[in-house]
Amino acid sequence: MTHVLLMTIFLLYVYTIISTIPILLLENRNPAKSLSWILVLLLIPVLGMFFYLLLGQDFRKKKSISKKSIRRVTARPLALFDNSLLENRHMTKNQLILVKLLFKNSEAIGYPNNKIEILSSGESTFSAVFESIRNAKDHIHIEFFIFDDDKISNQLRELLIIKAKEGVRVRMIYDYWGSIDLSKKYLKSLRNAGAYVRSFLPIHWRFSRSKINYRNHRKLIIVDGLIGYTGGLNVADRYIYGNTLGTWRDTFIRLEGAAVHGLQLLFLVDWYFVERKLIEGEKYFPEPKVFDYNMIQIVSSGPDTDWEAIMQGIASAFMSAIKYIYIQTPYFMPNDVIANCIHIAALSGVDVRLMIPTKSDSKLSDASTCSYLGRALEAGVRVYQYENGFLHSKAIVIDDFISIVGSSNMDERSFAQNFEANAFIYETNTAIKLKELFLKDMENCKELTLESWSHRKRRQKFKESLARLFSPIL
Repeated sequence: MTHVLLMTIFLLYVYTIISTIPILLLENRNPAKSLSWILVLLLIPVLGMFFYLLLGQDFRKKKSISKKSIRRVTARPLALFDNSLLENRHMTKNQLILVKLLFKNSEAIGYPNNKIEILSSGESTFSAVFESIRNAKDHIHIEFFIFDDDKISNQLRELLIIKAKEGVRVRMIYDYWGSIDLSKKYLKSLRNAGAYVRSFLPIHWRFSRSKINYRNHRKLIIVDGLIGYTGGLNVADRYIYGNTLGTWRDTFIRLEGAAVHGLQLLFLVDWYFVERKLIEGEKYFPEPKVFDYNMIQIVSSGPDTDWEAIMQGIASAFMSAIKYIYIQTPYFMPNDVIANCIHIAALSGVDVRLMIPTKSDSKLSDASTCSYLGRALEAGVRVYQYENGFLHSKAIVIDDFISIVGSSNMDERSFAQNFEANAFIYETNTAIKLKELFLKDMENCKELTLESWSHRKRRQKFKESLARLFSPIL
C-alpha cells in the first residue's frame, strides 16, 4: 500500500512538471519570473500547480484582457498630440524623450495648464475629496483598489448616497479582491440609493477563467469632469487613525484643468470593461479652465496594454536626471531595468535617495526589499527608513521639474500585473513641493549605511535572499 501511494505521488509529481513547465517556458516571459514559478513547481508540485493556474498565467500574452476594442468606441477628447506644447516647455532633450515615449507606449496625451494641489495626509485628502463630492452637480466617478468597511469608508458611502438621491449620477468601481471585506449591506445601500456600483474582475474559481492575479490597483475620483484626484491612498481608516503599523503616510494629488480629461477617459474605459456600456457625452469632458503653465500625462498600464508603460516611463525619467532623484515607495522590489537605472544614476553622480518604510504590512515583501538595498547602497544611493508610521506614498521627484505620483509601487506586480495609473507632471512648482515634502519626511527617517547594512546576521541575509526569489510573483 505504501509502495502504491509513493508511486502515485511520484507520477503526480512527474505529470505536474511535464504538463506545466513547458507551457510556462513557451510564454517567453521574464526569465526571473519563469524561474521563480519553476522553483515553486519543483519544490511544491501539486500546490505549486494550483497556484500557477490561479495566479501565474500570463494574460498579457494571451490577449484575453484588452482595451484596444474599447478604445475604438470611446470618444477621445484632445486626441491629437500637440507637438507645439513640447516646444514651449523649455524641456531638456531627455525630458522630451520621456514625454514622447509615454505618448507612444500608452497614448498618454500631454494636458497643458492645470491646477495641481499636493495632499500629503489622510486628513487633507479625505477632507478635499468629501468637499468636492458635496459640491457635485452632475456626476461622481470613483474607483479604488480598497474600500474598507470602516468609519471613513462609511462616511464616504453616506455622502454618495445623499448625492445619488439628489440626482447626481454616481458610478463606483471597486476591486473585487482588494475590497473583498465589503459587506453586502454596504453595497446594497448604495445601489438602493441609485448609485451604480460594479466590481472589477470578480473571481472565477474555474482555473481556466481565473484572473485573480490581475487586480485593479488604480485610485481615481472625477467630479463633474472638472475636478480629479489620483495617487496611492485607499479608502480606509488607517490613513487617519492608523493601525498596528501606525498612521499611513501617503500622497494624493487634486487636479483641475485639462488633465482631468485624462482621468475621466481612464475611468470610462474601466467602466466599459466592468459594465460593457459606453458612457459618452460632452458633459463628461467640459471645456477645461486654463490655469498654471505646466503639462501632465496620465499614464495607465496593466495586462491590457502592449507595453509596461509606467515602468518604461519611470526608467526614462531616471535616465533623464542630472541633479537628483528622490523616490518614495512602500515596496522596493525593482526589476533589472529599474534597478540598473537607479544604480547608473547614482554611479554617475546623481543624488539618488530612496525612502521606504521601516516595516510594511507584508513580512515577505520586507525581506525581499532588504535584499535589494545592499547593491543600491554600494552604488551610492542614500536609503532612508521611515519610522513615523507606515510610508505608503508612491511619489518620485527629479531635478525640480519631473514629478510622478500615482498608484504604482516599485515592483514587478505594479509594473506588469496590476492595472495602475500614474500622473507624470512637468512643472517646477509641483516638483519643489514634493521635494520639500520628501526632505520633511526625512526628519522621521533613519538613514542606512553600507557598513552597518553589510554586518547583518548571515541568517537574516539568507532569509532575504530566499524571499527575493519570489519577488517577481509577489
